[in-house]
Amino acid sequence: MYFEMRTYTIHMGKLKEYLKHFEEVGLPIISKYATLVGYWYTDIGELNQLIHIWAYESLDDRVKKRAALYQDQDWQTKFMPKALPMLEKQENKILLASDFSPIR
Repeated sequence: MYFEMRTYTIHMGKLKEYLKHFEEVGLPIISKYATLVGYWYTDIGELNQLIHIWAYESLDDRVKKRAALYQDQDWQTKFMPKALPMLEKQENKILLASDFSPIR
């Protein structure tokens, strides 16, 4: 199993709006293509950040599913136009579970 951790920094004052938009519009769409492991926002440290982890069977599976998501008309027309202006920056990491990790 491969995990992708995505960290988004949201423009100040837009966190609640982004979370609501993602929950109501984005999550139902992206859930057709990826498995959500967890979704958090920061309260201490660097603020206005969202951290979410998605599971994929392989890197090829991730590439295939992300490509399908980017072609999804609902993603392109209902989610992205409102979401993108709220994003300040994004960082993605592929995580590999250690042999003793409880999540593998």
